[in-house]
Amino acid sequence: MNKKTVALVVIFALCLAPAAFAASPWTSGESYSDKVKGKLEFGLKNFLGGWTEIITRPAEAKKNGNCSLKGLGVGIMNAVVYTVGGVIHTATFPIPLDVPLPNNGVSLE
Repeated sequence: MNKKTVALVVIFALCLAPAAFAASPWTSGESYSDKVKGKLEFGLKNFLGGWTEIITRPAEAKKNGNCSLKGLGVGIMNAVVYTVGGVIHTATFPIPLDVPLPNNGVSLE
């Protein structure tokens, strides 16, 4: 996938669900060091765990009685957005500026 395609996917995802975007959890840190540490952890979690959406979304869709193919599409979109968002958070962790991800990124629960 080239850079233009990735950028378009991210922009498309950002336009799709503006209501799903909220401040990232790390922004509630009280001090600079809390925010920097939280942003780095959040970025690494999404960068390394974004791919799991390809598995969890179809399974979740099937469990809820929906088409697992639709869940696969959502999973692929989320995987790309979360991974790119994770890279951005990880690369810019010293700067406590938030780039919110849909549904607060990867849920590893």
